[in-house]
Amino acid sequence: MFCIDGLMRAGVRRAAPLLLILLSACAVPPKPAVIPPPAAVAPPAPPFAASKWEMLPDWPTTDLQGSWAAFLQSCRALKSKPGWQAICTRANELTQPDNAALRSFFEEGFTPYQVFNPDGSSRGMITGYYEPKLAGSRVKTKRFRYPLYIPPEDLLIVDLGEVYPQLKDLRLRGRLQGKRIVPYYNRAEIDNGKAPLQGRELFWVDNAVELFFLQIQGSGRIELPDGSLVKVGYAEQNGHPYVSIGKKLVEMGELKIEEASMQGIKNWAEQYPKKLDALLAQNPSYVFFRELPNGLSAPLGALGVPLTESYSIAVDPRTIPLGAPVFLATTFPNSTEPLNRLMLAQDTGGAIKGAVRADFFWGFGEQAGAQAGRMKQGGQMWVLFPKGAEPAVN
Repeated sequence: MFCIDGLMRAGVRRAAPLLLILLSACAVPPKPAVIPPPAAVAPPAPPFAASKWEMLPDWPTTDLQGSWAAFLQSCRALKSKPGWQAICTRANELTQPDNAALRSFFEEGFTPYQVFNPDGSSRGMITGYYEPKLAGSRVKTKRFRYPLYIPPEDLLIVDLGEVYPQLKDLRLRGRLQGKRIVPYYNRAEIDNGKAPLQGRELFWVDNAVELFFLQIQGSGRIELPDGSLVKVGYAEQNGHPYVSIGKKLVEMGELKIEEASMQGIKNWAEQYPKKLDALLAQNPSYVFFRELPNGLSAPLGALGVPLTESYSIAVDPRTIPLGAPVFLATTFPNSTEPLNRLMLAQDTGGAIKGAVRADFFWGFGEQAGAQAGRMKQGGQMWVLFPKGAEPAVN
């Protein structure tokens, strides 16, 4: 009432200069905002839950012969590790077991545990990879001008688990800048010559896109001008996260999501060669290689044993223990045909992150590449743990 009466007494003209002051004096102070309590955040679901053999799709009729060969490779790396000695000793005592004997071996010696994502879901993405063949040379020529490098001398690898045991299996990669450790050079910087890599060239190849996909696959073969083949495999990585250029092309409107396969990306690169460097730079991750013995039957996975075509998978080792049998329930590439198979977790990959996540190794050559390039299926996973070495679950 004071403000209204005051304005009336003062008259309109006299009140005008005082309007803001009087109105502010009459303003009703706002009520304090009611801040709702923070929403309860559900704890992440445990990654494993004890299961039963009958829950594994097609388990009674699954052919285990290929799985057995891959399992024996795992035992080469696991036979001296706690929880695995007894089961691997038993495995090496079996001679030419048939399918029934193998099924009994796994059922008697292992317990299946289904894998779950942190949100409690049981399905995840299953992709494929393979061992490509590239044309190359040990020397740079007009044709062969894209280098494969061995790891640089200034690349630092810091094993965090040595300082903080709770960070076991986590490593940082970088370089020294004065007294500070800074991130190592990214892909664009390496391709532009900023990294000290002169003299570190292992081979030279003739196609930048094929080299890019070789880095994604992690291993391959180089066909030299004389027709001989040499094997190369993953040696190190620059520490930057993997970024999918297929996803980038979709976001840019260059490809439809169903076109963003390996072949689709290669076709795009052929059409737009001037845009290629900028696209590849979107993935800052960079892989360094080593030459492998030609006597190897297949590429070496992260477990340190040769991979088995169609029976090895790459996994995220933060959840899935390397070397373990993993029953995979998915479908064939671009198909609804079931692909239910006992695989072995023998490799890792920069793009393989998450609990229910796997990369299916299809083998060597063009046909394997076609399968791998098309594979982007949903799937479920069960890890087989040796009895007595099961994970603790709530």
